[in-house]
Amino acid sequence: MKNRKSYNADAENKKNLFLLIGLTLSLALTLFTLEYRSYESGPGELGKMSYEDEDEIAIITNRTPPPPPPPPPPAPPEVIQIVENDLEIEEVEFESTETDESEEIEIVEEVEEEEDEIFNFAVVENKPVFPGCEKKATEDQKFLCFNQEIMKHIGKNFEFPELARQMGIQGKVYVNFVIEKNGKVSSVTIARGVDKLIDDEAIRVIKKLPTFTPAKQRGKPVRMQYTVPINARLQ
Repeated sequence: MKNRKSYNADAENKKNLFLLIGLTLSLALTLFTLEYRSYESGPGELGKMSYEDEDEIAIITNRTPPPPPPPPPPAPPEVIQIVENDLEIEEVEFESTETDESEEIEIVEEVEEEEDEIFNFAVVENKPVFPGCEKKATEDQKFLCFNQEIMKHIGKNFEFPELARQMGIQGKVYVNFVIEKNGKVSSVTIARGVDKLIDDEAIRVIKKLPTFTPAKQRGKPVRMQYTVPINARLQ
């Protein structure tokens, strides 16, 4: 049988081309459909974007002003108690304080009591005497005996605090005290201390001093202040 169609007019020869064109159009249509966007309010709303984050916690604050507090309750009415005026008031007679010119007026002078002066040991005429030093011949010997006996008393009675020993605390303490007119020790204070443990022990020892023969000024007993150094050293 003779073929009447020419090679160019035969559509069978171009089926591959048509298939490629159809695939290209289908792919283009699919891309167009995926890229197509619709806008609800038109082009004027392109600048606004709504973003919702599910992880974000919104805190809503109630900005409504709280109601004003209720007014305070009214004060209770003041109760006025009426008291019957049945009290009898005694009349008081006042004596006249006017005096006649002929009446003598007695003037009483107030005598001011002089405070006892505390003398320094360097200015008193007769220094205090430690018990047992009365037999010394001169004042200087008695005062030397006074100092020696005080040092013996401190060395015999001073107990080094155990806590201060453990902590390695040591040093020289200066203790002030007053020998009263009756010879007893008073007003024991620390002039210069080292530590409270040693200071308290020094005060305790000085308070245990015996009764002295008091210092004298113009033959009369006077109060005298004295300072004793206590050298507390660890051995």
